[in-house]
Parts: sequence; C-alpha cells; structure tokens
Amino acid sequence: MPDASDTKRRLRVLTLVDRLGTSGGGEKLAMRIATRLDRERFESWYCASRWSGGEPATEAGRRAVEELRSAGVHAIGLGRQGARSLTGWGSLVRLMRRERIDVLHSHKFGSNAWGAVLAPLGRVPVFVAHEHTWSYEGQPVRRFVDRELIARRSAAFVAVSREDRRRMIEVEGIAPGDVTFVANGIDAVPAGDRERVRSELGIPDGAPLLGAVAVLREQKGLDVLVRALSEVLRDVPDARLAVAGEGPERASLEALAAELAIGPRVMLLGNRSDVPDLLAGFDVAVSASWFEGSPLAAMEYMDAGLPIVATRVGGMPDLIDDGVHGRLVEPGDAEGIAAAVVDLLRDGERARAMGERARERRRAEFDLDGTVRTLESMYERLVAERGRAS
Repeated sequence: MPDASDTKRRLRVLTLVDRLGTSGGGEKLAMRIATRLDRERFESWYCASRWSGGEPATEAGRRAVEELRSAGVHAIGLGRQGARSLTGWGSLVRLMRRERIDVLHSHKFGSNAWGAVLAPLGRVPVFVAHEHTWSYEGQPVRRFVDRELIARRSAAFVAVSREDRRRMIEVEGIAPGDVTFVANGIDAVPAGDRERVRSELGIPDGAPLLGAVAVLREQKGLDVLVRALSEVLRDVPDARLAVAGEGPERASLEALAAELAIGPRVMLLGNRSDVPDLLAGFDVAVSASWFEGSPLAAMEYMDAGLPIVATRVGGMPDLIDDGVHGRLVEPGDAEGIAAAVVDLLRDGERARAMGERARERRRAEFDLDGTVRTLESMYERLVAERGRAS
C-alpha cells in the first residue's frame, strides 16, 4: 500500500493580477512569486486578466510569458478591456472548479475585489488578497470595499509595509487579526556596466547622474524630482537626471523641464531592459513618491549600493533609516530633495558608506526567497485549516 505522503497532491495556487509583470512593482512581484513556488509542494497557475492569452505585443511581454512557462507555470489571460469588463470571469470560475484550485492569491485593489467575488464561485477554499500600496485617503468607496468585501472574504489580507498595515487597521477599520505584514523582497541585482551606459547617455566624465526607475505617473512625484534637479543645478551645474520608465506623465514632465530651462539635463529613457547598467551609472538614486508600499525599485537601489534620497512615505522608513542607509525627506519638498542630493554629492565617502549599508540591509532583510517561503508557509497553514488538497 502506498504511503499517504506519496498520494498527497501538490497545492494548486492561482495568482490573479490585471497585467503581465512587465512594469509596476506589484505586478513584477506577483509574477516572481508565481515562478518561484516550490514545485515539489505547489502547482502554480498565473492569470493576467487583461492579457489576451496570445502572443504579447511587446518584447517585455514575450519575455514575461516565456519566463512563466519556463518555470512550469500555467499562464492564462482573459482578454478583459477595462476595470468593469466581465469578459473571461466565467471561464476563470470554471477553470478553478475543474482544476480544484486550493488558493486564489490576488494582487492589488481591482484583482482583490474581483477575487473576493470569484473565490467562492470557483469553490476555492483559501482566498489571499495582497495590497501593494495603501493610498485610499479621500476614497471612502475603496475603503468600504477593502473592509466589507475583501477583508471579510479573505483568509489573509497581506500588507507590504507596517505603515500600510497600520492604515488598513486604523483608517479603514479592518480587524488587526485580519491583516498580515509580509515584507517584499528581490533577488540580487547583477553587476552593471557603468561606463557603457554613461557613454550611451552622453554623460561627461565626472558629471553627477541622478536616477530613478519608475512608471511615469503622478504617484511617483517625478515633477517634484524635476524641480529638485533645477535646484541642484544651482550648486552642481553639471548634474543630470535619468528616469527609466514609461507612463502618462511623460508629456507634462517634458513640458516642465522645458519651462524650467533644464530640458537637456532631463533624460526620460522609456522602458529599459538594462536596469543593472543604469543603476551602475547613477551616482544618487531618488524616490520622490507621494505614496508607496514597499517599492522594489528602492530595494534595487539598495542592492546596487547606491546612496538614496527618498520621501518619507509608506514603507520607505522600513527600508531606509535617515542618515544611515540614505536620506529621507518630506513628500513634495523639492528643495529638501535637492539639499539632500547636494549633500551626498559633496561627501562621496559618506555617500558610499550609506550605499554599502543599504546593500547589506537589503540582502539581510528583503530577499525574494524569504518572501516566497513566508507565503508558502501561509498557503499550507490556511489550506490545512480550511480543507481540500487531497
């Protein structure tokens, strides 16, 4: 007679997101988790509801799908066209029933709300909701949905920073026992080619390069960063700024740089596949966001050993102690950002020491393997409590 351990099947985990993990920290982390689950214990499914399921139009999309499939993940798309689209939800419910999915793990508000509705319809015993950036001031409907739908339906509601968890409890009124803090993590950033990227960008020898990796949207405070560069140039006239990423704010950022007469010093690079090289080319990394969860880009700056200037929002104080791993300033404070940047540029030894301490902290406390192992243990515990997996 076979041993019981021989007949126990792997837990089936379905990750639900809006888009393929080609941009945006939450989407990237969701995909990385799906690809890294222990294949001896878990069967991984991944649903990007706004992907058609066919050949992606971009090279980044094609790489993402190849990464998923190479890792043995079942990757599916539903072809939804917008937040209110119902396309594909019926087929997903049927799939969850047919494949007997044990855990539905959704990421970000829209997928969390849909997941709360779909999990019971799909007869999924464990629903895990993952909030990547809490930013619902002035949005009572979203707070209501978080509290009355997502929190009530989920077996675990994950926050990526202690500050997000605090707000979900104190502002939204979610019970403390219903919100779990799980730290984000990344893999080590490969060594980059500083000389290659600076040559490509036309950075003169010795000219300081400020940098950011961010989607060009209002949340990221990139207009504040452009204004900060204008202030930096008063003290460091050969400084430049490079931003890797794309988004709806491109035109307004270009217009602002022109208005401030610093257009040639601001380089909006679009989406890039050579982020390690870019990080190696930066002298100071800046995060000027108005709100954040626990940004993967900041962890990449840390791992690259960069001195960092960041706004004191969300989970940033969990990553950076002011004056130890970088500098923290208030959101919207262009002059404060500029002063901190100039201070780091003028004291290179201190800046390098901050970067080294930031790298050590990232590798000790914010590693992707640790994030995945924590979630794996959560899945197994919750399924054991709520059934299935047999």
